[in-house]
Amino acid sequence: MVRGKTEMRRIENATSRQVTFSKRRNGLLKKAFELSVLCEVEVALLVFSSRGKLFEFSSSSTSVQKMIQRYQKYYKDGNYGNNNKAIEQQNSQQLQYEVANLAKKIENLEASKRKLMGEDLESCSIDELETAENQLEKSLLNIREKMNQLQRENIKQVEQKVN
Repeated sequence: MVRGKTEMRRIENATSRQVTFSKRRNGLLKKAFELSVLCEVEVALLVFSSRGKLFEFSSSSTSVQKMIQRYQKYYKDGNYGNNNKAIEQQNSQQLQYEVANLAKKIENLEASKRKLMGEDLESCSIDELETAENQLEKSLLNIREKMNQLQRENIKQVEQKVN
């Protein structure tokens, strides 16, 4: 049997709210424990009930208080900012790489366009010239087909007007 989706809003009934809090708190503590064991990470969890009661979990031998102090030291030392700078630098390098690739593609497309227009053919080999010739012939066939189609449509329209 599938449970229905719970609407995210405050539970009005105080008893139901307390039961839900207890069950979900226990589930959250269990998930924190599983995360710490499976991934070998340090987890600290603080939960205050609506009555102000504290529930805490610490995965390591250190207390939650020591983990909070470690967290505060992390921010005071500027590690958070350095981490962001490293991420920004990595993103910047990735963007530079993408820009360089796009610039190469643009350059290649422009060179191909010039060759199709009959410019800069001095450096082309016979194979490149044959490839360009085949491309032009295919393009010409497509253009003629489209032109013929449009002319047929125009003739039909004129015939319809005449009739």
